[in-house]
Amino acid sequence: MFIRYGYEITLTCPQPTAMVCLMSVHPDRHGDMRSPERFFTNPDIPTSTYQDLFGNRCRRLTAPAGDLLLWGDAIVEDSGHLDAVAPLAREIATADLPDACMTFLLGSRYCETDLMTQIAWDRFGKLAPGWSRVQAICDFVHGHIRFDYMQARSTRTAFEAYQERIGVCRDYAHLAVTLCRCLNIPARYVNGHLGDIGVPVVDPMDFSAWIEVFLEGRWYTFDPRNNKPRIGRIVVARGRDAADVPLINSFGPHVLKEFRVWTYEVPDPSAG
Repeated sequence: MFIRYGYEITLTCPQPTAMVCLMSVHPDRHGDMRSPERFFTNPDIPTSTYQDLFGNRCRRLTAPAGDLLLWGDAIVEDSGHLDAVAPLAREIATADLPDACMTFLLGSRYCETDLMTQIAWDRFGKLAPGWSRVQAICDFVHGHIRFDYMQARSTRTAFEAYQERIGVCRDYAHLAVTLCRCLNIPARYVNGHLGDIGVPVVDPMDFSAWIEVFLEGRWYTFDPRNNKPRIGRIVVARGRDAADVPLINSFGPHVLKEFRVWTYEVPDPSAG
């Protein structure tokens, strides 16, 4: 199957402001691109790209004073399969984990493992390790937090989400990541596009956040917000938490004036 995805964002800055944007598809999907990503700004300004420490594609620019439109669009080929499910996947002992996993066992800006370790072990420590324990964490988070877009707060941490029991997809992800790390299970934060392919349309389209957990020698997708396998995830960025992968990292004040995201299935672009 083929998925068209993109965004249209307008920012307003009181003065010229340096920015780094993470909104392009992750490099590990470049082989699936069936139309190159088109990107432009209005007014037209120079931009450049680089890869960060986590392998994400970042775009640098300096927004002028006033309004700036950011627009991107592309088509990616997708398997059309649901997220992989591996009920027998085992946890790997900490001493045997690859070096690259170790960062994703540690506390981070929004994932306070020091505050939640006892909570995690009290609630999940006696469960059989492996896929079923990670799924139990996601089941708990899915039921513990009430989704409310109007209650979004960019500074809410995993521990605060646990206490307040309200949030948006990033809060579900932060809490699940934290609980996994407390149990010595590597977990990383992911954001990207997730359309309504195969499910009823419930919420307005937006960038989404979910998690990836390292089991049995590979990373698996879990989604505590939706808590069911989905079709057509398009990863934009991965990191320790949302602090590593903001859509827009602005080195000065700005106001989000307009925001639109699209993700939907399209015919084969090579079919003529």
